[in-house]
Amino acid sequence: MTVKQISVFVENKAGQLAEFTKLLRQNSIDMRALSIAETPDFGILRVIVDDSYKTACVLKEAGYIFSITPVLAVAIKDETGGLDQILNILAENNINLDYTYAFISRKKDTAYMIFRVDDNEKAKEVLVKNSIKPVCQDELYKL
Repeated sequence: MTVKQISVFVENKAGQLAEFTKLLRQNSIDMRALSIAETPDFGILRVIVDDSYKTACVLKEAGYIFSITPVLAVAIKDETGGLDQILNILAENNINLDYTYAFISRKKDTAYMIFRVDDNEKAKEVLVKNSIKPVCQDELYKL
């Protein structure tokens, strides 16, 4: 159970993020999460959206360079130590974490995290074994 993350390459110059979000708005695409990594010349926007297929079509038509990567989305209790519990489970099971970022929802007392790991299947297995349920793409659409 993974979700589709879209990584978009953009020039690192003023207005590029605004241009990207305007394109999403004009096409009624709702972002669920956003992470930005930058270098001096370009940035990588990582987004989780309500409709990844539509977004890919819009980005392709607009000439963006992007990729789609399966990542884990996990609902955790929004309390002290919620993230620590998951990170320890992954570490104890020798699952390497490439990167992570959070996003919010309207669901009370719940936080959501995106995890890019080296082995999605193993990570899902150990999280479920520890009563942590990954979120599927359809569930994200409904948030």
